[in-house]
Amino acid sequence: MPRTTDGDGTPVPQRLLAAATRLFAEQGYDRTSVQEIVEAAGVTKGALYHYFGSKDDLLHEVYARVLRLQQERLDQFADADEPIEKRLRGAAADVVVTTIENLDDASIFFRSMHHLGPEKNKQVRAERRRYHERFRALIEEGQREGVFSTATPADLVVDYHFGSVHHLSTWYRPDGPLSPQEVADHLADLLLRALRA
Repeated sequence: MPRTTDGDGTPVPQRLLAAATRLFAEQGYDRTSVQEIVEAAGVTKGALYHYFGSKDDLLHEVYARVLRLQQERLDQFADADEPIEKRLRGAAADVVVTTIENLDDASIFFRSMHHLGPEKNKQVRAERRRYHERFRALIEEGQREGVFSTATPADLVVDYHFGSVHHLSTWYRPDGPLSPQEVADHLADLLLRALRA
Protein backbone atom coordinates (compact mmCIF):
# COMPACT_ATOMS: atom_id res chain seq x y z
CA MET A 1 0.00 0.00 0.00
CA PRO A 2 1.48 3.41 -0.97
CA ARG A 3 2.22 5.93 1.76
CA THR A 4 -0.59 8.42 2.13
CA THR A 5 1.61 11.36 3.14
CA ASP A 6 5.15 12.61 2.80
CA GLY A 7 7.45 13.91 5.54
CA ASP A 8 5.51 17.16 5.98
CA GLY A 9 2.14 15.41 6.02
CA THR A 10 1.06 16.31 2.47
CA PRO A 11 -1.25 13.58 1.21
CA VAL A 12 -0.02 11.74 -1.88
CA PRO A 13 -3.03 12.72 -4.05
CA GLN A 14 -2.34 16.42 -3.36
CA ARG A 15 1.35 15.93 -4.13
CA LEU A 16 0.47 14.28 -7.42
CA LEU A 17 -1.99 17.04 -8.31
CA ALA A 18 0.52 19.76 -7.41
CA ALA A 19 3.24 18.12 -9.51
CA ALA A 20 0.87 17.52 -12.43
CA THR A 21 -0.45 21.09 -12.30
CA ARG A 22 3.06 22.57 -12.31
CA LEU A 23 4.26 20.30 -15.13
CA PHE A 24 1.12 20.71 -17.25
CA ALA A 25 1.44 24.52 -16.87
CA GLU A 26 5.15 24.52 -17.76
CA GLN A 27 5.24 21.87 -20.50
CA GLY A 28 1.66 21.28 -21.57
CA TYR A 29 -0.47 18.23 -20.86
CA ASP A 30 0.53 16.33 -23.98
CA ARG A 31 4.27 16.88 -23.41
CA THR A 32 4.21 15.73 -19.78
CA SER A 33 4.80 12.05 -19.08
CA VAL A 34 3.47 10.03 -16.17
CA GLN A 35 7.10 9.33 -15.23
CA GLU A 36 7.82 13.06 -14.91
CA ILE A 37 4.77 13.52 -12.69
CA VAL A 38 5.66 10.70 -10.30
CA GLU A 39 9.29 11.82 -10.11
CA ALA A 40 8.25 15.40 -9.31
CA ALA A 41 5.79 14.14 -6.68
CA GLY A 42 8.35 11.72 -5.23
CA VAL A 43 6.11 8.67 -5.59
CA THR A 44 5.92 5.55 -7.72
CA LYS A 45 3.72 4.95 -10.73
CA GLY A 46 1.86 2.46 -8.56
CA ALA A 47 0.95 5.29 -6.18
CA LEU A 48 -0.33 7.42 -9.04
CA TYR A 49 -2.47 4.58 -10.37
CA HIS A 50 -3.71 3.84 -6.85
CA TYR A 51 -5.23 7.32 -6.60
CA PHE A 52 -5.80 8.19 -10.26
CA GLY A 53 -6.57 5.74 -13.02
CA SER A 54 -4.66 7.69 -15.65
CA LYS A 55 -3.07 10.99 -16.62
CA ASP A 56 -6.50 11.82 -18.04
CA ASP A 57 -7.94 11.46 -14.51
CA LEU A 58 -5.31 13.88 -13.20
CA LEU A 59 -6.28 16.44 -15.85
CA HIS A 60 -9.92 16.02 -14.95
CA GLU A 61 -9.21 16.49 -11.25
CA VAL A 62 -7.13 19.64 -11.88
CA TYR A 63 -10.27 21.28 -13.24
CA ALA A 64 -12.86 19.48 -11.12
CA ARG A 65 -11.40 20.71 -7.83
CA VAL A 66 -11.75 24.34 -8.95
CA LEU A 67 -15.23 23.75 -10.29
CA ARG A 68 -16.28 22.07 -7.01
CA LEU A 69 -15.05 25.09 -5.07
CA GLN A 70 -16.83 27.48 -7.40
CA GLN A 71 -20.07 25.47 -7.30
CA GLU A 72 -20.07 25.45 -3.48
CA ARG A 73 -19.47 29.19 -3.39
CA LEU A 74 -22.13 29.89 -6.04
CA ASP A 75 -24.63 27.84 -4.05
CA GLN A 76 -23.83 29.95 -0.96
CA PHE A 77 -24.42 33.19 -2.87
CA ALA A 78 -27.58 31.88 -4.53
CA ASP A 79 -29.05 30.64 -1.24
CA ALA A 80 -28.18 33.76 0.79
CA ASP A 81 -30.95 35.89 2.25
CA GLU A 82 -29.92 38.97 0.27
CA PRO A 83 -31.42 41.02 -2.58
CA ILE A 84 -30.93 39.40 -5.97
CA GLU A 85 -28.63 42.14 -7.26
CA LYS A 86 -26.25 41.63 -4.32
CA ARG A 87 -26.31 37.83 -4.71
CA LEU A 88 -25.61 37.97 -8.46
CA ARG A 89 -22.85 40.57 -8.06
CA GLY A 90 -21.22 38.46 -5.34
CA ALA A 91 -21.38 35.31 -7.46
CA ALA A 92 -20.14 37.12 -10.58
CA ALA A 93 -17.15 38.59 -8.73
CA ASP A 94 -16.39 35.37 -6.86
CA VAL A 95 -16.00 33.26 -9.98
CA VAL A 96 -13.47 35.79 -11.29
CA VAL A 97 -11.45 35.78 -8.06
CA THR A 98 -11.47 31.98 -7.70
CA THR A 99 -10.47 31.59 -11.35
CA ILE A 100 -7.55 34.00 -10.93
CA GLU A 101 -6.52 32.29 -7.68
CA ASN A 102 -6.42 29.02 -9.65
CA LEU A 103 -5.22 30.44 -12.95
CA ASP A 104 -2.80 27.60 -13.75
CA ASP A 105 -5.56 25.04 -13.23
CA ALA A 106 -8.01 26.97 -15.41
CA SER A 107 -5.53 27.65 -18.20
CA ILE A 108 -4.32 24.04 -18.21
CA PHE A 109 -7.84 22.83 -18.48
CA PHE A 110 -8.98 25.13 -21.27
CA ARG A 111 -5.81 24.39 -23.26
CA SER A 112 -6.06 20.64 -22.68
CA MET A 113 -9.76 19.78 -22.35
CA HIS A 114 -9.72 18.19 -25.80
CA HIS A 115 -7.34 15.52 -24.42
CA LEU A 116 -10.03 14.16 -22.10
CA GLY A 117 -11.70 10.93 -23.12
CA PRO A 118 -15.37 11.06 -24.14
CA GLU A 119 -16.73 10.07 -20.70
CA LYS A 120 -14.62 12.59 -18.77
CA ASN A 121 -15.40 15.27 -21.32
CA LYS A 122 -19.12 14.56 -20.96
CA GLN A 123 -18.82 14.67 -17.16
CA VAL A 124 -17.00 18.02 -17.21
CA ARG A 125 -19.53 19.53 -19.59
CA ALA A 126 -22.36 18.39 -17.31
CA GLU A 127 -20.63 19.92 -14.26
CA ARG A 128 -20.04 23.21 -16.08
CA ARG A 129 -23.62 23.21 -17.37
CA ARG A 130 -24.90 22.76 -13.80
CA TYR A 131 -22.83 25.75 -12.67
CA HIS A 132 -23.96 27.93 -15.57
CA GLU A 133 -27.61 26.95 -15.05
CA ARG A 134 -27.46 27.97 -11.39
CA PHE A 135 -25.84 31.27 -12.36
CA ARG A 136 -28.46 31.82 -15.09
CA ALA A 137 -31.22 31.12 -12.55
CA LEU A 138 -30.03 34.13 -10.54
CA ILE A 139 -30.32 36.34 -13.62
CA GLU A 140 -33.75 34.94 -14.45
CA GLU A 141 -34.91 35.52 -10.86
CA GLY A 142 -33.90 39.17 -11.14
CA GLN A 143 -35.61 39.46 -14.52
CA ARG A 144 -38.84 37.97 -13.12
CA GLU A 145 -38.73 40.41 -10.19
CA GLY A 146 -38.20 43.36 -12.54
CA VAL A 147 -34.80 44.16 -11.02
CA PHE A 148 -32.97 43.19 -14.24
CA SER A 149 -33.92 44.02 -17.81
CA THR A 150 -35.26 41.24 -20.00
CA ALA A 151 -33.96 42.97 -23.15
CA THR A 152 -31.02 40.55 -23.31
CA PRO A 153 -31.75 36.83 -22.86
CA ALA A 154 -30.27 35.34 -19.69
CA ASP A 155 -28.36 32.70 -21.70
CA LEU A 156 -26.53 35.41 -23.64
CA VAL A 157 -25.68 37.28 -20.43
CA VAL A 158 -24.22 34.07 -18.95
CA ASP A 159 -22.17 33.43 -22.10
CA TYR A 160 -20.93 37.04 -22.05
CA HIS A 161 -19.74 36.83 -18.46
CA PHE A 162 -18.16 33.39 -18.68
CA GLY A 163 -16.48 34.24 -21.96
CA SER A 164 -14.61 36.92 -19.99
CA VAL A 165 -13.86 34.51 -17.13
CA HIS A 166 -12.59 31.76 -19.41
CA HIS A 167 -10.18 34.15 -21.11
CA LEU A 168 -8.59 35.49 -17.92
CA SER A 169 -5.60 33.18 -18.37
CA THR A 170 -4.76 34.80 -21.71
CA TRP A 171 -4.24 38.28 -20.29
CA TYR A 172 -4.31 38.46 -16.49
CA ARG A 173 -0.91 38.76 -14.81
CA PRO A 174 -0.41 38.72 -11.01
CA ASP A 175 2.16 41.52 -11.34
CA GLY A 176 -0.17 43.60 -13.52
CA PRO A 177 -1.95 46.81 -12.52
CA LEU A 178 -5.16 45.17 -11.20
CA SER A 179 -5.61 42.86 -8.23
CA PRO A 180 -7.89 39.83 -8.57
CA GLN A 181 -10.60 41.65 -6.60
CA GLU A 182 -10.34 44.76 -8.80
CA VAL A 183 -10.75 42.67 -11.95
CA ALA A 184 -13.66 40.86 -10.31
CA ASP A 185 -15.34 44.13 -9.32
CA HIS A 186 -14.99 45.57 -12.83
CA LEU A 187 -16.38 42.45 -14.53
CA ALA A 188 -19.24 42.11 -12.02
CA ASP A 189 -20.12 45.80 -12.51
CA LEU A 190 -20.11 45.34 -16.29
CA LEU A 191 -22.47 42.40 -15.90
CA LEU A 192 -24.86 44.34 -13.69
CA ARG A 193 -24.77 47.39 -16.00
CA ALA A 194 -25.77 45.10 -18.88
CA LEU A 195 -28.77 43.94 -16.83
CA ARG A 196 -30.03 47.28 -15.49
CA ALA A 197 -33.77 47.62 -16.04
